[in-house]
Formats: sequence, C-alpha cells, structure tokens
Amino acid sequence: MKNRHLHILWTNADVTTANLMVMMYAKNSLRKGWWDAVTVIIWGKTAQFAAENEEIQGEIAQCRELGVTFSGCITCAKELDVVEKLEALNIELIPWGPPLTALIEEKQPLLTI
Repeated sequence: MKNRHLHILWTNADVTTANLMVMMYAKNSLRKGWWDAVTVIIWGKTAQFAAENEEIQGEIAQCRELGVTFSGCITCAKELDVVEKLEALNIELIPWGPPLTALIEEKQPLLTI
C-alpha cells in the first residue's frame, strides 16, 4: 500500500517561501486530500525563524488546526538557543538524523524546502 504521509523538510528561513510554499502546501495537502498526513520537520536556521517570527507562528497554528504536525531538530534548537521558545509553541524536538535517514532509505514521501 502506498504511504500517504508526507514529510516536509523545512530548512529555508525565508518568510515568502514559508508562507507561499511550506505552509500553503501543508494546509492544502490536508484540506484537499492530497495526503492523509503531513509532518513539517523544522531544521537549521528555520528553528530560530519559527521561534521568533509571529507571522510564521500564526501560520503554524493554522496548519495545526488542519492536522499538520510539526517537529524540530533538537540539536539545531539547542545550537540556536530556541529550545524553550519552540517547546512553548508545542513543537516536538527530537534528534532528527536517524528518522530522516530512515525516511530517505525507505523512499518515503519527502519534500525538501
């Protein structure tokens, strides 16, 4: 059976890309039934961007209302000193290296931005 869970690896800390690609596609993917589940993986500078940008925090909240899951790289969050801010936004923080490797090895649906 085909895997209908999309993971979006979000590494671009640009507000336009965040709004008009990551958030728009994540929301529409669930609204329109393109995917059964969507998880956005916050990685790199995007951790700080999500922790500090109120506009993006609003977009994350809207996505969550539709069922999008957000998870971030704990190492990135620590390096950028935003662990507490991301946890306050209820963003799961885990070591994403092994799970990302498994997604790639298993050829699971993965969109990288």
